[in-house]
Amino acid sequence: MKKVLMSVVAVAALSIAGFATVNNQTGCGLGSQIIKDDSSAVMLALQATTNGTSANQTFGITSGTSGCKKAKFVMNERAAEFVASNMDQLSREIAIGQGESVSTLAELLNVEDKAAFASALQANYNAIYSSEKVDMATVLDNVSTIAG
Repeated sequence: MKKVLMSVVAVAALSIAGFATVNNQTGCGLGSQIIKDDSSAVMLALQATTNGTSANQTFGITSGTSGCKKAKFVMNERAAEFVASNMDQLSREIAIGQGESVSTLAELLNVEDKAAFASALQANYNAIYSSEKVDMATVLDNVSTIAG
């Protein structure tokens, strides 16, 4: 009886979630595709957990599937994964012009002059983070344009 009740609850939750918009906080992937309700921390946690345990977010980012936008210029898979996993920290460090995330991104992109790279990113912060809801692919494209 408990299994039937849980199944009914799960189906109801998923059907109600179909009317909600896709959440930008947990990123693209299977979790945000099947759990569209982002009205509570529990639902956001379910989205993120499903994205993480299904291990399809990286594939979605590099292939442009599962609701992910494919970067125009994918430098390498490791850089795409790094940016996707560190959007907030990277944003803060680019704003101040230095930090471990900026250094790591420079290494992943094989940038020789890390100081000039960090300065260029800081000077072009508003072009990189063009809106509040900017996604990983746009950030990566904007960084690639600036890094040249």
